[in-house]
Amino acid sequence: MNDHRGNSAPPSPGADVGAIATLLSRNLPEVFGEGDAARRRAAIAELYTEDCVLYVPPGILVGREALDKFAGDLRATHPHYVYTPHGAPQVLHNSARLAWGSGPKGQAAEYTGVDFIVARDGKIAALYVFLDSPPA
Repeated sequence: MNDHRGNSAPPSPGADVGAIATLLSRNLPEVFGEGDAARRRAAIAELYTEDCVLYVPPGILVGREALDKFAGDLRATHPHYVYTPHGAPQVLHNSARLAWGSGPKGQAAEYTGVDFIVARDGKIAALYVFLDSPPA
């Protein structure tokens, strides 16, 4: 039996660990960090299922259009902020999580959180956003 103590976890049986990690890694810069609406919508179409569900502190949003509006509105409140992953995504079966920080480029994060996704058919079906502290 393999010993999996330490910083690395064993891969999940049957899961495409790399593809799920990529979905989560791309989500931060290409959806929530993207200021160009056309590029953001293209990324959402590529990364998310049509019936995706977004769970955020303000509420539950369903579908790509609702996700696009939320991400665009959020981006407009902090257009000069960047999202920086804190470590690598951790994948478990059809889900993954990634801690991140957001703030002005080159400066300390103004707020932090953790994204948790559930993947289906190679796309994000659900995104749960946990904030450690709300944006200012």
